[in-house]
Amino acid sequence: MTVPVFRSRFHFPERGAWLRFFGALVGLALAFSAALFSTVASQSGNVMATALFASLALLLAGAVGLTVVPYLARRVAIDRWWRTMEFDVTREGGLYLGVVLLVGIAALNTGNNLLFILVAAMLSAVVVSGLASVAVLRGLELSVRFPVHVFARSPVTAQLSLHNRLRLPSFSISVTGTVKRPRRRRVRARAVEFTFPWWRPAARRWFRIRDLELRWESAPGPENPVFAGAVYFPYLPGRSSQAAAVPLRFAHRGRYRQDAFGLVTRFPFSFLKRTRRIALGRELIVYPPIEMTDASLEVLPLITGEFEAFVRGRGCGLYRIREYQPEDSCKHVDWKATAKTNELKVREFTREDERKLRVVFDNPCPGDLAGPDYEKAVELAASLAWHFVQENAEVSFSAPGYGDIRDLYDFLQYLAEVQAGPGPSVLDSLAAGDDYHLILTARPRGTIPTRLWACSYVIFLNGARANTQRESGNCGIR
Repeated sequence: MTVPVFRSRFHFPERGAWLRFFGALVGLALAFSAALFSTVASQSGNVMATALFASLALLLAGAVGLTVVPYLARRVAIDRWWRTMEFDVTREGGLYLGVVLLVGIAALNTGNNLLFILVAAMLSAVVVSGLASVAVLRGLELSVRFPVHVFARSPVTAQLSLHNRLRLPSFSISVTGTVKRPRRRRVRARAVEFTFPWWRPAARRWFRIRDLELRWESAPGPENPVFAGAVYFPYLPGRSSQAAAVPLRFAHRGRYRQDAFGLVTRFPFSFLKRTRRIALGRELIVYPPIEMTDASLEVLPLITGEFEAFVRGRGCGLYRIREYQPEDSCKHVDWKATAKTNELKVREFTREDERKLRVVFDNPCPGDLAGPDYEKAVELAASLAWHFVQENAEVSFSAPGYGDIRDLYDFLQYLAEVQAGPGPSVLDSLAAGDDYHLILTARPRGTIPTRLWACSYVIFLNGARANTQRESGNCGIR
């Protein structure tokens, strides 16, 4: 039963690794034996035997190091081992290791056994520090919760929860978002050859090693991390959880992404800083800020007035009876009221589907509007959309590349990620319909389709101060 089991154990791609491993053991045993024979020959005064056995031991050890060690190193999960043993030496740890080096040099120079014992004790403290930090971070689990809707330049609160699933307590834990990304190994296509003797032709070289060149590099991190600070937990009992509220504030709109978080500790002696990477990906959409600026407050009454006039002027239900104006149609004259008052009176009607508004963001080209002016335009569109939704109006949205979705947060997400770019104007394909249009565009005056003037309010985005002007039944702003 032993032979079949042995064959089943080693009859797979790892067989070559095991053979090289045992061959390395045999080679090192022979090198050790040669070193012992060289010592015996040296004590007996035989110089030739000493040189021969010492050279043989050196050659055997070098052959094992060149042939077996690189081969086995490539088969080991080096990247996983490196992440497990990811330590950084602190400033205190560097000073401590400098003292250890000085004491070690003194011990070698003097041969004092007490100094050797002191060096061993100081080095064991470093080892204990590394093992303790690994034990502290081993059983920790992290959960992160962010708000659903986040607006730029508005403070929000995130929730970090740290759970210890082991019985042993944890000390001095920091949760950070700025964690180094793991190194990844990239193998080049070409091979590197080591041959000996190199002065002979390739066919006559008897010592040859083929190896692949390895290159380590760090993967690029996200440009906009969600969380870049640190939260400190001084003590976490075993099998318990602690939570912390983290205030966040995002300066700009856009998409923020966090690939991983880090658990950092310097426990117990602060010689080493141990970092454990937790692959906990999070993505957050930050909407444009909802702030009514001076320009918005100046424009808003004009938009509201035009909107109410449009709502009031179309429909079938009677809204009111008023005096006749020269631009009124004769078919709306109320003859009974005219006969009673001896003055021409007309009827105004209400809309059956009143308060239907469409916010149109005609994304301008970079040459028309860019930089801070473009950001102001995006913020103005978001603020006006938010205002009229809060006023209980039936609001729809239209923009280049935006579908027919009436949800406010979908439109805010579109504005959070939109960038100025060339493309067709949405105004050319916009139908008049029964909606009143609130249009934000960088197109020059005179290029707006005529069918939209009677049912639209146009805000011309050119970065200048807003001025009102009545034209074709619409107030435009430039």
